[in-house]
Amino acid sequence: MTTPVVSIAYHSGYGHTAVLAEAVRTGAAGAGAQVHLIKVDEITDAQWETLDRSDAIVFGSPTYMGTASGAFHVFAEATSKRWFGQDWKDKLAAGFTNSGSKSGDKLHTLQFFQILAAQHGMNWINLGLHPGWNSSAGSENDLNRLGVFAGAAAQTNVDEGPDAVHKSDIATAEHLGRRVAEAARAFTRGRAAA
Repeated sequence: MTTPVVSIAYHSGYGHTAVLAEAVRTGAAGAGAQVHLIKVDEITDAQWETLDRSDAIVFGSPTYMGTASGAFHVFAEATSKRWFGQDWKDKLAAGFTNSGSKSGDKLHTLQFFQILAAQHGMNWINLGLHPGWNSSAGSENDLNRLGVFAGAAAQTNVDEGPDAVHKSDIATAEHLGRRVAEAARAFTRGRAAA
């Protein structure tokens, strides 16, 4: 059986998004994937090659001013070299983000990731969870407490550090990592059988 390779390409301005990247890694590794964390603002040629040989790439960035960070946008533009050759076509993709507000326009960041993935011909893996914390029986400790479908979303108060990332948001990011690894395993098996 082939071990799926999952890479997490992310930027973290103040450490909050790095906490989520680690959670995605934990979930994917727990599901049997070989996982690589890649900070896009420090990316090396070897890490570009790691992305090229990955079965799945999970994009992550804080949401700043209604979109992904400037550092992530620089990375996204640099992927155009891969776009010309369709080097990432048929890879799996997913995404996660964090902002200070409950909404904070996180959906726009996740949609930016989805469009980036679509331009590369990648297949998007959504969160696959019902929303939590939307009934009188729910709580802020529910998975997907912010009710986002496109990817994992987190909210951390702007005056608190990375240690304040909500445990539910961390667990939701772990869920995303597991889901991506499981999908990548199925995808690689299918490709091998074809």
